[in-house]
Amino acid sequence: MSLTEAAASRVQEIMDGAASRPFGLRVGVKNGGCAGMSYTMEMAEAAAPADEVIEDKGVRILIDPKAVLFLLGTEMDFKADKLSSGFVFQNPNQTSACGCGESVAITPASPEALAGAA
Repeated sequence: MSLTEAAASRVQEIMDGAASRPFGLRVGVKNGGCAGMSYTMEMAEAAAPADEVIEDKGVRILIDPKAVLFLLGTEMDFKADKLSSGFVFQNPNQTSACGCGESVAITPASPEALAGAA
């Protein structure tokens, strides 16, 4: 998983504004929504023992081991226009998305792809 410059800048800005500096940004997926899954993000005070920890552009990203195959190769961006702003995921494992943009269908990458990424 990687971040664009815009995403890294926005995450840093959010972390800098927190009452206490978070350890990193936890990114994952959960079941739900009309397409089957949705992305999750939260500030984390510490890494869980099995988290995959990635650092990109000065941001520490924590990925739950259950989400690794769903997020392999994903780039997180931050987009802002006149009416909205938010984080956007460019995920090669995503097969479809709902019309509202809140839910996606994701096929996990093969374990072989994970071995090749290491």
